[in-house]
Amino acid sequence: MMTGTAAGVPYLALPPHDTGDNPSLIVGWHLSDPPRTEAAMAAALPMAQLPAWRVYFGLPLHGSRLPAGGHDEVMRLAYEDAVVNNYGAMVEQAVAEFPAALAAVRSQLGVDERPIGMFGGSSGSGVAMLSLLETDVEVSALAVVSPMVQLASIVAANEKLFGVTYDWHDTARKIAARWDLLARAAEFGPKAAAVRIIVGEKDTPAVTEPAEKLWQTLSRDVLPADRVSLVTIPGMAHALAEPPGDDAAPQTADAARVEAAMTEWFARWMK
Repeated sequence: MMTGTAAGVPYLALPPHDTGDNPSLIVGWHLSDPPRTEAAMAAALPMAQLPAWRVYFGLPLHGSRLPAGGHDEVMRLAYEDAVVNNYGAMVEQAVAEFPAALAAVRSQLGVDERPIGMFGGSSGSGVAMLSLLETDVEVSALAVVSPMVQLASIVAANEKLFGVTYDWHDTARKIAARWDLLARAAEFGPKAAAVRIIVGEKDTPAVTEPAEKLWQTLSRDVLPADRVSLVTIPGMAHALAEPPGDDAAPQTADAARVEAAMTEWFARWMK
């Protein structure tokens, strides 16, 4: 295990199973739910059998990048304006910093410029998908779990969960439009990455329904059907680790199933 920072972004890296001279690279981002740090995500989804470096980036507003006041301050900001202060701020910073962080990681690990693999969970899946669509980084395979495909659907679900009403405004609508991967499905075509979508059987419909629609659209209209996959994990909800999810913890049975699905996908499509 190796920890460090890459262009200011904290990360944890796990070495390849195969110690050959030319390992590939897979990078990703954790959830906002458990596991919600790079160390916790690496423990949940180590993908140890892959002949690749696996790099787990820390998200803004999480882990070592929590604001003063910690999780309480994050919740205060979310209640003030969840779309702008929380989701929008996090994804804008994470996507913007990704190319420089990737270049620094390549240099630090001695990895070449081949196309990479990319993964993410929940809000981290949004960062992964938007990084695929909005940067010039070449990606062979993408795997997302408990994915946030449509931000507006998540906001609506949270309104019910927390008993609040979100006051949509122009800035928030622009953020939600950017984070509507279903509406942007055609943009996956030119990127040509093989896409696996993993959902929990017991996750909220705000996650599962847009994810299933994205899979249907990609496989029917955008990518060759064999390059798109939907995997449903029986009995799984949203999280991949026990709360609080800040530190490395024993792998859960659900996370082991997700790890197997991701490992198989990357092994198939990354050459």
